Amino acid sequence: MDFKKFIQSQGLSDHPIGLSGCRTGDNFFDSCDYDVIVFDNADIHNKIISFEDDLITLYHASLSEINTKKLLQYDNLKILQDDSWNLKIFLSKISQKRNLLYSDSAKNSLIESIFCCQKTKDAVLSGDVFAACWQKCASYYLADAITSLNHSSSSPSHMIDSLRNFEKNSINNHISIVLETIGIERATPTLLKRMLKSTVGFSDLIEANNHSELIQRKYDYFLNNSMLSDCYFYLGYINKENFIHIKDELNRRSDLIHLLKIAFDIESDSNLLLQQAETIQTSCNDILEITSSS
Repeated sequence: MDFKKFIQSQGLSDHPIGLSGCRTGDNFFDSCDYDVIVFDNADIHNKIISFEDDLITLYHASLSEINTKKLLQYDNLKILQDDSWNLKIFLSKISQKRNLLYSDSAKNSLIESIFCCQKTKDAVLSGDVFAACWQKCASYYLADAITSLNHSSSSPSHMIDSLRNFEKNSINNHISIVLETIGIERATPTLLKRMLKSTVGFSDLIEANNHSELIQRKYDYFLNNSMLSDCYFYLGYINKENFIHIKDELNRRSDLIHLLKIAFDIESDSNLLLQQAETIQTSCNDILEITSSS
């Protein structure tokens, strides 16, 4: 990848820039995009750009960022351009509090998961059509928390492989709850094809940033390599991110359930949803207790 050429083509030569994500190391798939972060303080949504037969996700960021989740995206960032050395200084500060950031991120994810569990229960009792969507989100937040507690980045494409390979301990024992409540054993080529179509449709509605091209590319890679569970997990994670993005608008967008039923591959059994929500919440509380006493 000719990053210098890309930076010039986008008119970004005046700002500190770094490469993040799996492309900074050896653990990437051919389908993976390049996460390029430009520190220009611009309040612009990320954009996916096709460049030299590859896809680049361009993020805009700030050197005064304080959001834990965003700061962890810069963990292991590879500097591409930094004439002022401001980015190097910024990354040094992140490195110094790396352990604290991962701990804080895990706690935030656990709290979000518990919130989603309660939303699931409330939705079941009130007959809200989005009950099962909240349950899926609770499972993915639990996955985020466990990933953070293992000081690993939350990459949707690689997370399930990471979860499988974490060492066995009292926290990682809850990984089985994640996989069980997400439902990865349901993955079949036919189901995944339907999930893809709805996931792409949902992404185009909510993000409108060409993410659908990347989703298709990763789907093709997973299917061609018989990675059905990985694909199921990945599609669900993308839907979780977009669902949370519109969580405050759901009362005005009930029509989206027709898309999300397939995109999330959701469960309609109310009793099972309540049981899963309770199971996830118990796992979250157990992990919070373990981490607070360590």
